Amino acid sequence: LKLLLLLNLVALAQCGVFRVPLWRGKSLRQTLEEKGLLESYLQQQQARLEDKFAASNGDREAMRNYMDNEYFGNITIGTPGQVFTVIFDTGSANLWVPSIYCNSSACYNHHRFNPNMSSTFVGTNRSLSITYGTGSMTGVLGYDTVTVYEITIRNQIFGLSVTEPGNVFTQAPFDSILGLAYPSISASQATPVFDNMIAQKLVEKNLFSVYLTRKGATGSFILFGAIDPKYTSKGINWIPLSARTYWQISMQSVTVNGLPIACFGGCQAILDTGTSRIVVPRRYLPSIQFFLGADSNGQVMCFAIRFLPDIVFRINGKSFPLSSESYVLKQSDGSCILGFESMDSELWILGDVFLRQYYSIYDRDNNRVGLASVP
Repeated sequence: LKLLLLLNLVALAQCGVFRVPLWRGKSLRQTLEEKGLLESYLQQQQARLEDKFAASNGDREAMRNYMDNEYFGNITIGTPGQVFTVIFDTGSANLWVPSIYCNSSACYNHHRFNPNMSSTFVGTNRSLSITYGTGSMTGVLGYDTVTVYEITIRNQIFGLSVTEPGNVFTQAPFDSILGLAYPSISASQATPVFDNMIAQKLVEKNLFSVYLTRKGATGSFILFGAIDPKYTSKGINWIPLSARTYWQISMQSVTVNGLPIACFGGCQAILDTGTSRIVVPRRYLPSIQFFLGADSNGQVMCFAIRFLPDIVFRINGKSFPLSSESYVLKQSDGSCILGFESMDSELWILGDVFLRQYYSIYDRDNNRVGLASVP
């Protein structure tokens, strides 16, 4: 069996299909609680959410909510490879990592890239600056070999951080971020990793797909170059993109028990693997909390979860329900809270709370996304 599995993996790699395993680590909420930093973080969190999509010129990418769930994978950079733990993020387009040039505490707490130890590194004099709601990341750009599982990308441009102020990156249980959105939002016009996979003909099909497990189960993955039929037995609903920036789509309505409660007349949404929750325009959050049986803080009685209604997202003429078991999050203190947050923006962010319910496919050739209800 082990030999058969190995042969299958080799065959997949030879035809340009690569499955990258992901795992869930300790949440940022748990880490901040342990260090007594949670309260100050929560006070600053809203500013980050409101600032996330504040700019459209590609040089600003605000921090997503990584507090409750994080799905990590490993990459290597350089020759020989230096290992980094990254979040594969469909809500941004840049790859950057901490570097030896960085003196921020966040860098000392994580793996740092040393260009002097790589025989294939090529430096540049180009800078990278990404501003966050409560801080910023600055650095320089360089080129090197990047390996994602068994995909080796030559001359990939990436950021080497010089500063990473703030507590969030310091406490984050991952090293860095690998963005998978369109190059139009890439800071400093750096070519994203997946675009180079396409240009270097490293994948069989110019798409990737993501499966996120629920309830702490193992088996999460991102699959480059293919769609796994195991997760599409109920069919794939294809949705055209409304913008080639984020993976952005048009949504018709949001209902509970057939009653429209938000997104009246239509709205825009993005599929974002780098956001833990579902983020909604501020004016809709009270309505969602009311119809889903939560108080003004989003808390619900844990015993009532099984009695709460589905919330249904109407997208491209199809209904995508989300059950209470999916949208209610159980906290480390035993309480239960809705997996919804708000910000001062008209853009909806369908993060991991939504994506755990659906196997998601990101198709660059046809500029569309696919959603398949997981078995």
